[in-house]
Amino acid sequence: MTTRFRGPAVLAALAATVLLAAPATAAHALPDTAPAATASRTATPELPRPTGPYAVGTEVLHLVDHDRADPWVPEAGPRELMVSLHYPARSGGGAPRPYLSTEEARLLLASRGLDDAVPADVVAGTVTHARTGAPPARGRYPLVLLSPGFNTPRATLTSLAEDLASRGYVVASVDHAYESTGSAFPGGRILTCTACDQVQAAPDDASERLVLKAVSTGRAADLSFVLDRLTGHRPAWHHARMIDPARIAAAGHSIGGNAAASVMLTDSRVGAGINMDGTFFDPVPEAGLGGRPFLMLGVDGLHRPGGGDPTWDEGFQRLGGWKRWLSVKESGHFTFTDVPFLAEQLGLPVDPTATLSADRSVRITRDYTAAFLDLHLRGRPQPLLAGPTPGNPEVVFQRP
Repeated sequence: MTTRFRGPAVLAALAATVLLAAPATAAHALPDTAPAATASRTATPELPRPTGPYAVGTEVLHLVDHDRADPWVPEAGPRELMVSLHYPARSGGGAPRPYLSTEEARLLLASRGLDDAVPADVVAGTVTHARTGAPPARGRYPLVLLSPGFNTPRATLTSLAEDLASRGYVVASVDHAYESTGSAFPGGRILTCTACDQVQAAPDDASERLVLKAVSTGRAADLSFVLDRLTGHRPAWHHARMIDPARIAAAGHSIGGNAAASVMLTDSRVGAGINMDGTFFDPVPEAGLGGRPFLMLGVDGLHRPGGGDPTWDEGFQRLGGWKRWLSVKESGHFTFTDVPFLAEQLGLPVDPTATLSADRSVRITRDYTAAFLDLHLRGRPQPLLAGPTPGNPEVVFQRP
């Protein structure tokens, strides 16, 4: 299934339907198939190693919200979520958790016509650095909720999640049912992107935007439910005592970034947010986000002042309190995910207009995200966020 794209803002926010393939520019729709690729069929890709002082543990939770029917497939029953937890750990534990199941990887590749370019088990076997069953580090840590791009599994934010955990954060990455190419749920079920079909069926731009707004606001409800289950009475995670419920942030890529703002509108427990290159289909209201800090981190083409996505210009003006709008030169929509790092190792095509190296993509995403969180959840001064730095010439501080 290939989602139809119409307007530039829709295109920017939904370019995440492509994995390991080039996102389109604002003027062109995405191709139905990716360019021919010459991929390494045997080499196993590896995510970049975490940079913090902690080892990283990981567990997966299946959460069911019995108070809500699924918004995309009501007949399926209650809303279901899959959540990957990454946390600061001591040494020990079992093997690293697989990046994806083989079927999830197959669907991901097939959605972009890449199933003949690289075997699904190679992508599924991507080497990660968090170990199952690792004993948690002592202490209480801030919590970061992560929401991926539309039609993209949570696995694509694994490098960021592992790095934040190694720096002393508990990270909950969420797969929202029926909103990705394929997400594995208990009972051998693989849920695919029914929400994408509704976007495809929208008769016009306005209708399409309403569906995408519903994606963002629905994810806000999902994230609040995850918070309930991690920090409330009888938490679903047996290491929940690690979480400091007074220090919580939400972040996301593409429409997941819009969801970070959406959950801040409805849930006062979320004290800070990050939007990585996502259109605000659920707009920032005129009253802003209650003065809570917010970081907008995007591509230096579309997401610069006057760059073609007016929701960023409007949203930034409405934000109160601490705020930053950072654009990254030579970047693409997937710069803020695992995609550049994996595509480079697999020999798969990338956006020719996004010439930023995979190493720099990872470093910039990790460092600026961590700096924002350290400043606002830990109160640690961050010169990196004060203005341009010689070591990061690609990062532009926008001052509209």
